[in-house]
Amino acid sequence: MKELKRLFSYLGPYRWDMLIGGLLVLVETVFELIIPVLMADLIDVGVGRQDLHYIMVKGLQMGVCAVLALITGLLYARFAARAAYGWGARIREAQYTRVQDYAFSNLDRFETSSLVTRMTTDVTVLQNAINGGLRPLVRSPVMLVMGLGLSFWMNARLALVFVVCAPVLALILFFVVRTVAPMYGRLQKAMDRLNNVVQEGLTAIRAVKAFVRDEYEEEKFQSVNQELMQTSQRTFHFAVLNLPAFQFTMYTAMVLILWFGGGMILKGELQVGELTGFLSYVLQVMNSFMMISNVFLLLTRSLASAHRIAEVLDEETALASPAQAVEEVPDGSVDFDGVSFKYRADAREYALAHVDLHIRAGQTVGILGGTGSAKTTLVQLIPRLYDATEGTVRVGGRDVREYDLKALRDAVSIVLQKNVLFSGSVRENLRWGDPDADDETLWAACRAACADEFLERMPGGLDADLGQGGVNVSGGQKQRLCIARALLKKPKILIFDDSTSAVDTATEAKIRAALAKLTGVTKIIIAQRVTSVMNTDLIVILEDGQIHACGTHDQLLASDPIYQEIYASQMKGGEEHGPSAQC
Repeated sequence: MKELKRLFSYLGPYRWDMLIGGLLVLVETVFELIIPVLMADLIDVGVGRQDLHYIMVKGLQMGVCAVLALITGLLYARFAARAAYGWGARIREAQYTRVQDYAFSNLDRFETSSLVTRMTTDVTVLQNAINGGLRPLVRSPVMLVMGLGLSFWMNARLALVFVVCAPVLALILFFVVRTVAPMYGRLQKAMDRLNNVVQEGLTAIRAVKAFVRDEYEEEKFQSVNQELMQTSQRTFHFAVLNLPAFQFTMYTAMVLILWFGGGMILKGELQVGELTGFLSYVLQVMNSFMMISNVFLLLTRSLASAHRIAEVLDEETALASPAQAVEEVPDGSVDFDGVSFKYRADAREYALAHVDLHIRAGQTVGILGGTGSAKTTLVQLIPRLYDATEGTVRVGGRDVREYDLKALRDAVSIVLQKNVLFSGSVRENLRWGDPDADDETLWAACRAACADEFLERMPGGLDADLGQGGVNVSGGQKQRLCIARALLKKPKILIFDDSTSAVDTATEAKIRAALAKLTGVTKIIIAQRVTSVMNTDLIVILEDGQIHACGTHDQLLASDPIYQEIYASQMKGGEEHGPSAQC
């Protein structure tokens, strides 16, 4: 309940819409409750005395009350919709903003599909709670209190029926809510699993078709879809039990009232108009009980969704800028002093262990290593995408934890191993590197990345549409655009994480030549090809998360067996090289 209460703080300017909506429901309910009193007078006085004028006056009063109730009801719908959808928009915005502040370690805790569900389905549940719950939440207590009061005022003996029915209805509601409450959480998790399968299937649709795995994906989707269906059926099977149970109790109460009321009429203790008006209040009181039960069910489901949303909002960001953070990175020097790192605190082994590495500003460093040797992990510590578990990472002579995150990451440009382009034009994607770059600057970066070769042939050039995720360009073209985007940042440290793997060797040589002309920039190149790093100032070989060897190409070729093996397999077709034969 505390989480739902906290989310109401996001109502902001829509709080007044919600309050006005509640007030309008109150007014509407009062008008509706007046109608049975007028109807009783119409029957007992107007019909009993055959007074046509009295009947017309009371009928007109009832009509006015009905029209006013209709008007206030329509106005309520307008204000409730504004409050519900405005509130939902603000919660979604708050979640999305929060996710943007997450560090990589925070994102590792949530599946993408789950975050999507929390920003869409869970927010919709809260919106529906306002749209469908505000009216009965205000209306039902007023109808219950006033209906009971007027019922006892009209005939206290008949009203005792409510004393019997109320505990029965309370027990039914308690049973339904207690049974359904944990089911709503499982329902939302089933929705997460469905969204995860849909996301994976659509993202990898080309791979699915290439491997002819359509039927396998259909079966996987059918499995989670059936799970969601069965979970929904079980949940709402119990959730809708309150309706027939409440109706049974309500109609039983009406039969008892008609039985005892009919006997009282025959004895002259009750008039027909009073019984008719009393029955109207019976219906209103019973309806109020039903509405209260629906409110409880909406509240129960809302609590499950509110808890999931609160998990996103309350997730403590693992990385943040310190107080009085350093706003400028002086140079591109990088130092690893006794650095060890693991992705989870409870992990048994370190992904990186005891790393000592010193890179001077302006130096070009190549990093080689087998799959899983933690090459990417190493460079992710430089822009502080993760924090070192032990030891210190320094950039420009300062601990990276002393810098303002934005300043540090602006000084470090990284071309990720998995290339990411966004829907839109080439120009829009390149301007992620420099929002103010003019066409001349953009073309210069494209020439350095050898992207101009294919852009000049594309219709529209810089204005060519890349499609969703860059589907209109090949893997190599995508890599070159990502390199151009990184160059536009004009960083002090430039990191290439195996970012030329999809380009041919001739194009890679041109890109290396263009990078060599960059002065004052520290370049760190992760690669699988020896040719990508053999001309660098320093080559670092990683093995099992530790530095195996450091040196220039000539030094490593003369002394290191791992480098000799890599060189021999790539440059000599697997033949033994002289120095390696001696090992």
